[in-house]
Amino acid sequence: MLLNFEDEILVAARLLLGGAFVFAGLRNIQNAGFLTQLMTMRGVPQARLMLWLGIVLQIVSGALVISGVWTAPAALCLVLFLMVATPMFHNFWDHQGPERASRINGFVGNVALTGSFLALAAQPL
Repeated sequence: MLLNFEDEILVAARLLLGGAFVFAGLRNIQNAGFLTQLMTMRGVPQARLMLWLGIVLQIVSGALVISGVWTAPAALCLVLFLMVATPMFHNFWDHQGPERASRINGFVGNVALTGSFLALAAQPL
């Protein structure tokens, strides 16, 4: 208990976590060509379709987390998204030097986000 502000803290957490994924999904629309090529190079079948499914999942699940509607299922969808996207886009083991450090940071950040979404999914309704 933080001075009985649990509800406000939870709203702020939902806004920040969900908002980050709405923003990321919208940003990915701008980078769709590049991301499709990258996914194709990583061996993703039907990369363009998979990218667009991921973008829709990010935006819709992020908006649901923000709104507090179906929060636990939306948070778990984003956990699954992170489990697929993290090794695909933050493959630090394939890089060296500053690029490796950048990828490690992204990987660790996504692991932390995964933990945050698991905690959010565990919140009572």
